[in-house]
Amino acid sequence: MVQTLLVIDDSIDIHRLLDVRLRPEEVVLYHALSADEGLQKVRELKPDLILLDVELPIRSGFEVCQTIKLDPALADIPVIFLTAATDIHTKVQGLELGAVDYVIKPFDPAELRARVRAALRTKRYHDLLSARANVDGLTGIWNRSYFNQRFGEEMAAAQRYGRLVSLVMLDLDHFKAHNDTFGHPFGDRILQVVGDILHSAVRTTDAPCRFGGEEFAVVLTETAADGALVIADRIRLRIATTVFRPKDVNVPVTASFGIACSEALGSDTVSVARMIQAADNALYRAKNEGRNRVCLATPPTDRSGSA
Repeated sequence: MVQTLLVIDDSIDIHRLLDVRLRPEEVVLYHALSADEGLQKVRELKPDLILLDVELPIRSGFEVCQTIKLDPALADIPVIFLTAATDIHTKVQGLELGAVDYVIKPFDPAELRARVRAALRTKRYHDLLSARANVDGLTGIWNRSYFNQRFGEEMAAAQRYGRLVSLVMLDLDHFKAHNDTFGHPFGDRILQVVGDILHSAVRTTDAPCRFGGEEFAVVLTETAADGALVIADRIRLRIATTVFRPKDVNVPVTASFGIACSEALGSDTVSVARMIQAADNALYRAKNEGRNRVCLATPPTDRSGSA
């Protein structure tokens, strides 16, 4: 996978020089000419590496780095400072703020590429380890730990920028009875198939997660209630029409769904806990109304399938 690099520097000449110097590297370069533009692009792009000028006007590179490191959604992005200063105090100050390295202007081409490669290599290893730690071992989709982190980030964006986010909660119907009748290996197989269905049914920007036991959650970015209903009902139908044959017996497997949307609940005030509670309440309403159906938290509109 090609990695991304953001250069934040007020000198157009530095941007042109870095374009030339880093051309041999397999990276996609993005550019920002001010601190504010740089922070905006960091939040939008979440690059794999930031090259940050220390001597920016209005807000210094040190202030920009501190802002990045205080944001949990951005803190893991490595920062390399660009500076003409060679004194130890400047270097120590930057490293204490969380930067991983310094490159002194004017750049030595070989040194610049070596430091960039080292930082990107470390970032790739970190991402691989993080991904493994956040994947559910049975289903292969994201786990509860990742859900907590990702949903918190999406809800923060919804509150700050008014972005849409919908949460789909689903619970397998009569799962304990399937386990008791056909054994836990069959139950595990159901969970694996549902994980595959969720993974293939959503976009790469969404997050299908195993919430716990036989319960799953799907974080849908930039998705209003109508879109969430369509996606949830598509998943419901795929689960209900999948053939399971333990011991040569056809076993119907269904799931019940609850949906909450930040827009409907108030994007600027709704919390993570309130969204989860609203989706969970809608899920239990789907259970009480006959299972194998989708219920929307607010407004109270259901989309039902055959039981």
